[in-house]
Amino acid sequence: MKNNIPAIVAVFFAAFILYSCKGKSTSGEGGEEHKSVTPVTVTHPVVGVMQEEIELNAVSAFLQKNMVKATTNSYLKSVDVLPGQKVTKGQVLFVLKGKEAENLGSVINDLDTTAHFTGEVKIIANHNGFINNITHQTGDYVQEGDILAEVSDAGSLVFLMQLPYELNTYLSKNHGLDLELPDGRILKGTLSSAMPTVDPVSQTQSIVIRINSRGGDIPENLIVKVRFVKSVKNGTVSLPKAAVLSDETQEHLWIMKMTDKETAVKVPIKTGLESLGMIEILSPMLSPDDLILETGNYGLPDTAKVVIQK
Repeated sequence: MKNNIPAIVAVFFAAFILYSCKGKSTSGEGGEEHKSVTPVTVTHPVVGVMQEEIELNAVSAFLQKNMVKATTNSYLKSVDVLPGQKVTKGQVLFVLKGKEAENLGSVINDLDTTAHFTGEVKIIANHNGFINNITHQTGDYVQEGDILAEVSDAGSLVFLMQLPYELNTYLSKNHGLDLELPDGRILKGTLSSAMPTVDPVSQTQSIVIRINSRGGDIPENLIVKVRFVKSVKNGTVSLPKAAVLSDETQEHLWIMKMTDKETAVKVPIKTGLESLGMIEILSPMLSPDDLILETGNYGLPDTAKVVIQK
């Protein structure tokens, strides 16, 4: 038995050597650990002019509304308009006729058949506009001075922007404004004047914006968005918003910058203005030649391996 012990030890030793060699061979076949490569797209910093904007609301309104009144005591023979209808200057709105005029007309026509006297009084529109409401119908008896309808003067359509009073000093920089309608249309507007009152609760002042187009299809009380410029900076370095990353609290901001053809590193940044999808980069100093990850950058670690897609 004692003579067999060295043989047994030799067998176990040989088995151990074979197992070790097999393990090395297996590891060699797999090669080095495979590192994942993320496909990304890149962008360049842009140097130019940026402006800080504030988005405010404005409401359409007709500054002038005309009251159409009866000119004599009479009956309404006809009402020739409807609420909401667009009317033009000189268009007949109402026809009045009194009992006395009807009797007098019959006598005159009997005496002179060529006279064609009707005794009718036509009420016409003094301006282009829209019928807001009608207070009387055909057959109603009205007295002189009674209101028959209210007509909004189409030429008086403006937008009233509610401007916080502390921003009043920026009015001089915003003579021309863009107004975005709910349907996506953009109207060009011009600052006209400021109402001489301030809302006691919100401390906002109504600013009159006149539109360059007629805006014939714009109804009253339509809310639009107005971009109000607060400040303008020249020579700013900016990146698309998608290129700027942050933590959940948005306390720390960074970008992923390419250091070579396949490596992106994490670079902490400080930002400034934000406008039209671009963010100003205050630090560090970036060059227009730098490559910054725009897509595929979310969740990447520092010194990540990436492949740039065109």
